[in-house]
Amino acid sequence: MLARKGILADGFLLTRLAEDATQPSRIWPKSQRARFITKSGSCNVAHKNIREQGRFLQDVFTTMVDLKWQHSLLIFTSAFLCSWMLFAMVWWLLAFAHGDLEPRDPNEPGPVPCVTSIHSFTSAFLFSIEVQVTIGFGGRMVTEECPLAIIVLIIQNILGLIINAIMLGCVFMKTAQANRRAETLIFSRNAVIAPRNGRPTFMFRVGDLRKSMIISATIQLQVIRRTVTAEGEVIPVCQLDIQVENPLRSNGIFLVSPLIISHTIDRGSPLYEISAQSLATEDLEIIVILEGVVETTGITMQARTSYTPEEILWGRRFVSIMTEEDGRYSIDYSKFGNTVPVRMLALSAKELDQTRGVQDSGPHEGKPQGWGLVRAGRGGYRRGGGRACDDTAAKPWYVPAEKEEEKKGQKKTVKLEEIGREIEEETVEDMSD
Repeated sequence: MLARKGILADGFLLTRLAEDATQPSRIWPKSQRARFITKSGSCNVAHKNIREQGRFLQDVFTTMVDLKWQHSLLIFTSAFLCSWMLFAMVWWLLAFAHGDLEPRDPNEPGPVPCVTSIHSFTSAFLFSIEVQVTIGFGGRMVTEECPLAIIVLIIQNILGLIINAIMLGCVFMKTAQANRRAETLIFSRNAVIAPRNGRPTFMFRVGDLRKSMIISATIQLQVIRRTVTAEGEVIPVCQLDIQVENPLRSNGIFLVSPLIISHTIDRGSPLYEISAQSLATEDLEIIVILEGVVETTGITMQARTSYTPEEILWGRRFVSIMTEEDGRYSIDYSKFGNTVPVRMLALSAKELDQTRGVQDSGPHEGKPQGWGLVRAGRGGYRRGGGRACDDTAAKPWYVPAEKEEEKKGQKKTVKLEEIGREIEEETVEDMSD
């Protein structure tokens, strides 16, 4: 789409086509899966059987802005033509009632007309155009003979100004819409799931083709899927937020260059139970929403896209497209969506945690075992005993904890120092014996 509009070079489109040819073959369903947000960012929802159509007329300006260009131009042209024809009829009736349309000898003086040089409906129509667009050729003018003609002149001028104001406002809003700026914000055609820092991570790439910045840019991820409640109620659209990986724990980004947005798949992720085999059969859609303020105009903009299971590649990562040349960074957009395979198991994040020792039974369901190191008061470092965590909330590193042990029928408190995020239970042996 961008190459067709001339924003990107044709080579970029050819590279993307070659990229699709190198991607691993995926099993596509026979019927195309429905999606809420298209790849271009438009909403793929059809509203039918709307009975209260009059609500759209209560907000005429927004309705006019939302119309397509051809419909808006047709309405503007019809509004001008109708107003010209209406006031042409009024001017012709004034001339007819005053007797200005009767044939007269030009050499003999006669009564002063309401409007000079009006002899037919055609001349009245031309005078109506001259009044509303303030052309004033000088051949026709209103005289002081008819006060009603002066009132009609004032009304037509006011109505003409209102039509011009509405037309200019709609044209400005249509050309300065926020989605126009979104045309130069691009997303990778496919998202990937690859290991990052030892955890499976959902990733996609976003970039800005313009040099002007997006101020206060934020990005939001949502999963839309069909769910069934415990009572058997089917919720066709269940929206779940996905936390974007950011050290600042916020969704803000600095889009100075193309970025790889990542989401770590952990216990709180909606993708926690998805594996390479179950991905193709999942009924979900991951929606990406990028919001910010346009630096040049100050208008809030929003860019959207979505990824279906067929567009999520398992065990691949994006290639690097940034190089340093002559003291500045260079971006190669021909490799914007290219990916390379990486070694990754086909297991889900939940299955990976289970293989590492996560227990899924009892009151500690879904809680990982303590894999951090624990140091006793006297001894060295020991690996945790493999029991589930007692607390669901994450705790900071180096949190002092107390452990009670029995020694010869008496309880003895030993200070423990936790290294890691979870508290581990272990038996402290008496090193003095």
